[in-house]
Amino acid sequence: MTFLSNLINGISLGSVYAIIALGYTMVYGIAKMLNFAHGDVIMVGAYISFCATTYLNLPPIVSVVLAMIVCTVLGVLIEGLAYKPLRKATSLAVLITAIGVSYFLQNVALLIWGSNPKTFSSMIHLGSVSLFDNKLIITAESIVTVLACIVIMIALTVFTKKSKMGKAMRAVSEDKDAAELMGINVNVTISVTFAIGSALAAIAGVLLCSAYPVLQPTTGSMPGIKAFTAAVFGGIGSIPGAMLGGILLGIIEIFSKSYISTQLADAIVFAVLIIVLLVKPTGILGKKITEKV
Repeated sequence: MTFLSNLINGISLGSVYAIIALGYTMVYGIAKMLNFAHGDVIMVGAYISFCATTYLNLPPIVSVVLAMIVCTVLGVLIEGLAYKPLRKATSLAVLITAIGVSYFLQNVALLIWGSNPKTFSSMIHLGSVSLFDNKLIITAESIVTVLACIVIMIALTVFTKKSKMGKAMRAVSEDKDAAELMGINVNVTISVTFAIGSALAAIAGVLLCSAYPVLQPTTGSMPGIKAFTAAVFGGIGSIPGAMLGGILLGIIEIFSKSYISTQLADAIVFAVLIIVLLVKPTGILGKKITEKV
């Protein structure tokens, strides 16, 4: 039962990574930039939900919606104020700006909420599922997290393939200049992409803190880095790849902690990424693109 329990915990943790990775992969796929402040948007979403339930006594679902709204607005503001002026800048300039935004959000969170960890009460008030005479217990958090990941991935896939905005996103991803010549508003498209990614970050923050109920300004840093690893692992720019990479990464992490060492688990996760990149640099589901010069 230990193996099955670890597998379920790995899939649950990996589903959180996958939801975060979907935000990374959408922004990179459309805007061709890495938003390293994404992990801190996760932290903001978790804090907003925490304050809504603790201080305002709002129902859990309302607090999640409020967190999504705040993070959506925050994502659009970050894109408009920090990244939009750098649309034609070098990748290094955008990367340094993203790191600066990340530190800015962490320090603002320190000023508002302080550095002391806060206990985050689970937003999921459902019963656990017991199997094999209570030898295997699946928590409600695990079930909801996995289902949320599946629903979000399917919804995003349908959105990008069927909706007008989704088709515009795909066009911008292929060629910004050509898309603009065809009448697509590139700036609005990129802003919508950031909005969707930030809303997903809010959901991931609530799910993460429901499973691991400790909240502080650095809460989103390590999960954000691991989710970025998952996006690269699965093939950054690919929605199914983000989900696959996230789940595989979660399973590897949990099994490493259980069977090898809790201290070496993170090192093993990143070592696996290095091996994958050496064997298949585009990631598991990534496509090799040939550019003519």
